[in-house]
Amino acid sequence: MTLVKEIMTPNPDWVAPTTPVTEAAKIMNDRDIGVLPIGKDDKLVGMITDRDIVTRCVAHGLDLADTQVGSVMSEKVLYCRDTDDIDFVALNLGEQRVHRLPVIDEDKRLVGMITTGDIAAHGSASSAGLALNGIAG
Repeated sequence: MTLVKEIMTPNPDWVAPTTPVTEAAKIMNDRDIGVLPIGKDDKLVGMITDRDIVTRCVAHGLDLADTQVGSVMSEKVLYCRDTDDIDFVALNLGEQRVHRLPVIDEDKRLVGMITTGDIAAHGSASSAGLALNGIAG
């Protein structure tokens, strides 16, 4: 059994809800990532994706320098725990049709991110297939 904490990307970048969208986009571009967790008072409160920026900001003509990520983030956050088994997480990724999940510890603090790519690279073939088939389906 492989645990999430064994293959996740630890210490992910995150921003506060008051961060301007332009700053979040720059971080995403510089790090070559498509999602940023949003944290407040050391707790995960939302997520913003590159798609959120396009569909909730650009498409509506919002001023990206004056728009804060907290006003356009997704508040419903799916997550997993660092002690979860990757087979369970792979199934969850597939069922929820998402490519990545934030990882929290027993204190509900953000400690990492796990993606279908992480599972495909380090997990069993069945885990990767569960995640990818669910997303493709």
